[in-house]
Amino acid sequence: MSDVQLSKSEHIEVLGDNVKVIVSKEHTFGTDALILNAFANAKRDDKLCDFGSGCGIIPFLWLRDKKGREISAVEIQEQACDQIRRSLLLNDTDKIDVYNRDLKEVKYFLPLEYFDLVTMNPPYKTEGTGIKNEDTPSAIARHEIACKMDDICKSAFAVLRFGGKFCICIRPERIFDVMTLMHENRIEPKSIRFVQKRGDTAPWLVLVNGRKGGKAGLKVESPLIVENDDGSLSNEILAITEKYRENLT
Repeated sequence: MSDVQLSKSEHIEVLGDNVKVIVSKEHTFGTDALILNAFANAKRDDKLCDFGSGCGIIPFLWLRDKKGREISAVEIQEQACDQIRRSLLLNDTDKIDVYNRDLKEVKYFLPLEYFDLVTMNPPYKTEGTGIKNEDTPSAIARHEIACKMDDICKSAFAVLRFGGKFCICIRPERIFDVMTLMHENRIEPKSIRFVQKRGDTAPWLVLVNGRKGGKAGLKVESPLIVENDDGSLSNEILAITEKYRENLT
């Protein structure tokens, strides 16, 4: 819609099938979000919820791919929620419910034991580690300031139906802590997948799929390779990013 206003730091990304999302310096997305979306494998009739949505990239990918009979986005930062709401206007739709709330308090604003799938691209660093960004939005996005992994797992357990899935992406160094916290919160890790730049490089990302009330038993899937030996994108990454790449200029 032509009356949606953008700030100087914002621009529009076309995700494919004419679905657009407003991104900014503070709230944007990367390849990890596209990979997480593919790994989570949402279904058309699922009730879907994305924690820490940022600019809303994963909910808008669901919208693009016609996944989910209900879609909810939870984001604590007002600027990010404003971007999502204006992106909804841009797409002339109201199919995403936006909650500018603290995910630690989901029991007060989301239905409990309800969702089929919860996703999150969580802060990669624990609070107090690494060099924090000077601007608060980036610090919150990259460090566990607004919530910790234990909070995330507790909230996911609260809103997932029995047997529902919780899918996240994390840095490899955090895999033990994250899987332990999922297990302690009765979300059993069922599969993990490492993401590597090439077959001969160490993984830079790990995808974890947990199931509420699931039985013990972990499957390690074959790694997702981003690049071929010649530097070109692998066939799987090409398939994951195809609709988005078609609109890049």
